[in-house]
Amino acid sequence: VQLVESGGGLVQAGGSLRLSCLASGLTLSTYAMGWFRQTPGNEREWIVGMSWRGGYKDYVDSVKGRFIISRDNAKNTVYLQMNSLKPEDTAVYYCAATSVILGTKVPYDYEFWGQGTQVTVSS
Repeated sequence: VQLVESGGGLVQAGGSLRLSCLASGLTLSTYAMGWFRQTPGNEREWIVGMSWRGGYKDYVDSVKGRFIISRDNAKNTVYLQMNSLKPEDTAVYYCAATSVILGTKVPYDYEFWGQGTQVTVSS
């Protein structure tokens, strides 16, 4: 079982990035998904989640209106579209899968994690 993130990089403030999370060895459509981010010295922060059928989505206030989570079941991939990026969005971003049907904000509840992808937003 593997989750592999891609799409991170360096972008100027105000720019956009789309992160991808490709799964192998598990069917993402049967899991609720979450995106987290982490900066050095800080705990991993939940930022967005989606229920297993995709009908429920939730966002932390700091990214509402700027980030969008989606999934393509045919590609077994979850995406995080990040718009209007700010320097404070700089972090390593992780996708994760959980059996909690409606999703959860608790990292401990996620069974599978990607390796992370670095996002750096310059001012």
